[in-house]
Amino acid sequence: MDPLPSEFGSALAATEIERGVFGARVFYFTETGSTNDLAAVAADRGEAEGTTFVAGTQTAGRGRLGRVWFSPPGAGLYMSTIVRRRSIAPWITLAGGVAVAEGIRSATGLPVEIKWPNDVVTFRGGRPAGRSFSEGRKKIAGILAEASSSPAGVDRVILGIGINLRSAAYPPEVADRATAIEVELGRPVDAGLVLAQVLARLNGVLSEVEHAGPPTLFTRWLELAPSATGERIEWDGPQGVQGGLSAGLAEDGALVARTPEGLTRIIAGEVRWV
Repeated sequence: MDPLPSEFGSALAATEIERGVFGARVFYFTETGSTNDLAAVAADRGEAEGTTFVAGTQTAGRGRLGRVWFSPPGAGLYMSTIVRRRSIAPWITLAGGVAVAEGIRSATGLPVEIKWPNDVVTFRGGRPAGRSFSEGRKKIAGILAEASSSPAGVDRVILGIGINLRSAAYPPEVADRATAIEVELGRPVDAGLVLAQVLARLNGVLSEVEHAGPPTLFTRWLELAPSATGERIEWDGPQGVQGGLSAGLAEDGALVARTPEGLTRIIAGEVRWV
C-alpha cells in the first residue's frame, strides 16, 4: 500500500457526508494486479462495506466477458469497492452505471451516456438528433460487478470501475472505440473529484434503491441510456446472430429487444448497436 495522493484526500474529505460509507476507508496502490482482487480478499476477511481500493495502474485489470482492461499508469482511475447489500445485489451493475455516469457528469460536465449493461460512453461534440448510437461513440468507462454467494444468498459484491481520464496509447483492438475525459473536454480534470463524486453518487443510488425499489433506478438509468430504446441492435442468440430494436429494460434489468417474432430479453453476452 502507498500514500493516498493529496488530490484524492482533499476531494474525499469534502464529500464525506454525501459518500456515506463509500470511501470511508481507502487503500491506494501505485501499481497492483487488480483492484477487484484486492477488494475480494479484503471482503473475505471481513472488511466493511464501502472500503475502496484505488490503483495508479493495474497489470491484470479485467472487464466483462473475460476481457483485459487496459490500465496504463497515470491515464485512468482504477477502483473497486465492497458492497454488502444482499437485497439489492441484482441491481448493482445498473446502479454502478448510473453512479459512474452521474459522477463523471458532476465532476467534469462531460455529457456521458450508458450503454447496456455496463459501459459509459460519450460522443465527440455531442450526439445530435437523428444520429445513430453506433456513430462516433467512444468508451470512457467500464464497470465489473463480481458477486460471492453462500447458501443464504449473495454475501457481497465487488464493484470494479475503470475510468479513462487522460490520453493513452490504447491497444489496436480498442483504439478506435476508446477515449478519455480530458481528450473530450480539451482540458485537465481532477481525478480526486471524479473519484469522490462517483462514490457519492453510488451511495445515493444504492440508498434510493433500498428505500424506493428498482423502479426509480430504472427510470434514471433509461434517462442516461437513450440507446436502450428505439436503436437497431444485434446480439448472439441460440440460433446465431439476431437483430431488432432496443425496447427498454425488463423487470429484472435485462435489455428488451423488439423483433419480428415479438419481444425478447437479453440477459448476457455482447450487444452490438448497428
